[in-house]
Amino acid sequence: MVDSLVTQVTTPDELAPPEGSAELAEAQRTAWRLAHIDFPWDINKALEFALLRTYAVPSISGLLARTGEFSARVSKRYDDTALLIREVLRNGLDSERARRAFGRINAMHGRYRIANDDYLYVLSTFVFSPIDWVGRFGHRPMTQAEQHLWFVYWNEFGRRMGIEGLYPDIAQFRAFADEFERRRFVYAPSNRLISERTIDLVLSDYFVPRFLHPGGRQAALAIVDRPLVEALGFKYPSAALRGIANGALGLRRAILKLLPKRRAPKWQEIGGRTYPEGYNIEELGTFPRTKGA
Repeated sequence: MVDSLVTQVTTPDELAPPEGSAELAEAQRTAWRLAHIDFPWDINKALEFALLRTYAVPSISGLLARTGEFSARVSKRYDDTALLIREVLRNGLDSERARRAFGRINAMHGRYRIANDDYLYVLSTFVFSPIDWVGRFGHRPMTQAEQHLWFVYWNEFGRRMGIEGLYPDIAQFRAFADEFERRRFVYAPSNRLISERTIDLVLSDYFVPRFLHPGGRQAALAIVDRPLVEALGFKYPSAALRGIANGALGLRRAILKLLPKRRAPKWQEIGGRTYPEGYNIEELGTFPRTKGA
């Protein structure tokens, strides 16, 4: 069976109400609108950089390196992660497709011993990377109400993954993430390995020739903070390159402010390079290796 992602949900009000409070239902509608109408490109890019932040933590990058997925199947591993998350975001927490996606996510993670703090930190990047990116580069920042509901949405996402110790409010979660990064952003060879292969994959999507990838990595890292760059094992980009990169995104922001407000969803296409004919949700992600494989 092939499950090409053709969502039938065209407005946030069409999402099935999730089990829980009225606030959670509002959070789901808000997250859908932010991700697909208000900031589709920005949030897509922010979530790419969210993954990059997790690679600066040796316990996380080390596990990814040990699976071998980033050595042999980096494109598939990257696309599968994005597709599983997008299945939930596009179709609703309690949609049939989301339940199947959560089943795969939890089955994959259940095979490994992963510290709860690592789970919490990865979840925090999906909350704060989009908030911070949109605040810097979007046509407007998220409002305080939108930030709160974005947090509520991802907190529920984490609950459905079985993450323990979820924080009751966004300020406490931000404090946890900041302190985690101060303590746990430490260089390890696996940080460099995983981040380099992921950045090179994204550069290839933009048709950057391989011989230009070293410079392309510096350009990609020119908009992130020094502790992240150094923990990944790269040289911190020059002030000139940082100015060019931030200036280009600032120009885009200025242009977006002049354009009419988008009213219809804009889908970010993902997975086409790995699954040109479509995919089955149950076949996404990693599986135990069989003998001789």
